[in-house]
Amino acid sequence: MITVTDYGFGPQSRNRLAAAADPSPAGAVAALETFYYALNHRDIDAMAAVWSPHELAQLNNPVGGILRGGTQAVALYQRIFDSGTRVQVTFGDAVVYLQPTSAVFAGRETGSYTVAGRAPEPLLIRTSRFFAYSEAIGRWVQLHHHGSIDSPEALRAYQDAVANG
Repeated sequence: MITVTDYGFGPQSRNRLAAAADPSPAGAVAALETFYYALNHRDIDAMAAVWSPHELAQLNNPVGGILRGGTQAVALYQRIFDSGTRVQVTFGDAVVYLQPTSAVFAGRETGSYTVAGRAPEPLLIRTSRFFAYSEAIGRWVQLHHHGSIDSPEALRAYQDAVANG
């Protein structure tokens, strides 16, 4: 099933990890919302729970480059959380590709990042997230993320903020 939606998962998102145990597509949506809860609330435990621990889980994003392994993805988010940079984004404008045990959410993250003592900077990221239901873990987990920032200037500023924030 392919649909267009605008979930609006952002700062108000909830930790729905328990609901991610539902093997239906509703569980995939709960896992996605939990990811945005973890990101916007800097909750590393929720972030670790939503990522697959598989060594070939992969994160491709503007800050970390290409990272393989769920633990590496979580380590990057820990680095972002530990930096002086505060990220607040909302996921929307998405096309959702649902299969019985997999889901791809491709859309946009819009929001901002703030470095202590400075005004918020806009953040616009094209993003795709792939989730699969893991019987071994008993819930939906994220196996792949790709994010990109189109503006070279905005990309450099965001990378600098996380590296030096």
